[in-house]
Amino acid sequence: MIQVSNVSLKFGKRTLFEDVNLKFTNGNCYGLIGANGSGKSTFLKLLSGELETTTGEITISKGERISILKQDHYEYDEKRVMDVVLMGNPRLYEIIEEKDKMYSQTEFSEEDGMKLANLEAEFMELDGWNAEADAATLLNNLGVTEEFHYATMKEISVKLRVKVLLAQSLFGNPDILLLDEPTNSLDLEAIRWLEEFLINFNNTVIIVSHDRYFLNKVCTHIVDIDYTKIKLYVGNYDFWYESSELLQKQMKESNKKKEEKIKELQAFIARFSANASKSKQATSRKKMLEKIELDEIVPSSRKYPYIDFKIEKESGKEILKVENLVKEIDGKKILNKISFTVLKGDKICFIAKDDIVKTTLFNILSGKEKYDKGTIEWGKTIIHEYIPQDNTEYFNTDKNILEWLGQYYDIKDETVTRGFLGRMLFSGEDVFKKVNVLSGGEKARCMLSKTMLQEPNFLILDEPTNHLDLESITSLNKGLENFKGEILFTSRDYELNRTVANRVIEIKEDGTIIDRPMTYEQYIEESKK
Repeated sequence: MIQVSNVSLKFGKRTLFEDVNLKFTNGNCYGLIGANGSGKSTFLKLLSGELETTTGEITISKGERISILKQDHYEYDEKRVMDVVLMGNPRLYEIIEEKDKMYSQTEFSEEDGMKLANLEAEFMELDGWNAEADAATLLNNLGVTEEFHYATMKEISVKLRVKVLLAQSLFGNPDILLLDEPTNSLDLEAIRWLEEFLINFNNTVIIVSHDRYFLNKVCTHIVDIDYTKIKLYVGNYDFWYESSELLQKQMKESNKKKEEKIKELQAFIARFSANASKSKQATSRKKMLEKIELDEIVPSSRKYPYIDFKIEKESGKEILKVENLVKEIDGKKILNKISFTVLKGDKICFIAKDDIVKTTLFNILSGKEKYDKGTIEWGKTIIHEYIPQDNTEYFNTDKNILEWLGQYYDIKDETVTRGFLGRMLFSGEDVFKKVNVLSGGEKARCMLSKTMLQEPNFLILDEPTNHLDLESITSLNKGLENFKGEILFTSRDYELNRTVANRVIEIKEDGTIIDRPMTYEQYIEESKK
């Protein structure tokens, strides 16, 4: 259990949290949400002890072990994968190292023998004999196969390192588990396995995540950070969202009735206060007026960008036809005679175990990359726009946001551009920020702005939710649902896949495809069979 009592945190004059009182108990999973910059990751650091509070205290039940998902993928470069996972239980790993060191000695004193006996007893108590088998199971379930278990971390890909660090945090049944964006870079199979793991985990879990479906699946509570206050709600993300919207609506309706009553009383007082026969009633109403209090409706710090993909002209009957497309990388055909036709109204979600395969296909279709064989035929009416996963090349410039957007579109009236950027949450002086210093989320919103102004009737999107906060993801989701053109996309966001896709194309490991004319949920169910 973690008890947070009267906690505040200040950085100079800025107050991040104030008077926070919370209790996190066993058997529950808490989703930590809030706008970008509200302090979600910082709050996790307070709970872990990495940061100290300005006021108040955080207490943890005696003897309980906290495990944290590490973010530095290069911290353990020289360590073996298996050892990194075992390090998730620091005391067990320390015992393993001490034992190995002692058994390598050529001579033993009586004192050494006693120490070794104590270490062996504690090793057994911590279930040390099953440690490597348990670590191997975690790794396998996350998709890190046995061939990598005894490789060093620097020998494996960054994608696998992310999974190893997650396995480390889950290892050894920690009492308190703190996870900051655990689904980042995970494939769908690993995410589904993690969901089941957390659902069946009996201790305390606190998670920061931008994946709405994931939060809905695993969370029993939502912890909302908004304007220095942190409030606890029972239920998953959807329940919190709907109930908070309903509460705001009820408060506004209540205030509207009170405001009408106030106006009525004020009118009566103004009309009859000078009239001797009515003065007693006027005084009575004045006292009634003083007792009426408007409910305090606290404005949320959350801001939703306006994402609406309008199309310049509707696409014709012929949209896109791909035939026998072949692409080879390092002697391997990652796209092997792929053929598919995009039909009117198609919103196709592409699935592949290797991200490079999906990205390569989208680069080819958008004209950014060459292919080896095959044909690609675009319909004459098609205006396609591509948002790549890696947008670095677009921001290698010293231009500010206003200038950057202006280079793509000749809009002579600056107020029009500023108005548009304001709806995308770039207000006031924000538009003069240099684009080469923008955050990942700001760059993503710039790319969405550029795409909307193009007014394409065909979208190609490679992981469009990357770097976006929950509010921006929600707006993007609605924008794609309402889009009247065709879409090819890939995303790890289950909710976006579920609500947008009406067709799924799976690229297999041999480079061929399986084309499934079905929803994403139907595809997931089919895949389980």
